[in-house]
Amino acid sequence: MMIKATDIRRGMVITIEGTNFVVVDFAHHTPGNLRAMVQTKLRNMNSGALIDKRLRSVDQIEVPYVETKQFEYLYSSGDEHVFMESETFDQLSFPPEILGTAMQYILPNSKVQVMYVDDKPVSVEVPASIDLTVTDTPPSLKGATATNQYKEAILENGLKVQVPPFIGPGEKIRIDTRTGEYVERVK
Repeated sequence: MMIKATDIRRGMVITIEGTNFVVVDFAHHTPGNLRAMVQTKLRNMNSGALIDKRLRSVDQIEVPYVETKQFEYLYSSGDEHVFMESETFDQLSFPPEILGTAMQYILPNSKVQVMYVDDKPVSVEVPASIDLTVTDTPPSLKGATATNQYKEAILENGLKVQVPPFIGPGEKIRIDTRTGEYVERVK
């Protein structure tokens, strides 16, 4: 299957010159009067090496067949994170390069999608947003809502996020897992 370079997303598997890569990071640039481009950081699935690749927005990129399986996060022990496959109940641990930044958004018993290419796990995909409880944040200042000032909040999984001043400890908030930013208060 072929896609445009502008359709590339983080965690996606692409094939360039016969080699499979996992997209670690990407940025779409449209500089002034020049042509648009996509700057990517790719991890080679065979060697694990990271490379930077600039693609034109009109380039066609090959996407290999990717199988997805649902896993449930069980626990962590040091650098080892154990997941259970939902269908077969097999327990597996994935190396940090496959997990990437996903572990900061995963709570015990959370469901994740693991992408496989040629029966080999290549990346873990978390939901686009996640609801977490604020455990600690400084008290709000009177009149701080008149300006667009954010304060730091610590969430139940240890993640630190900038939130509006009206958010207090014990409240549930929604976090965008793609950007790591506050989205809204959950009712």
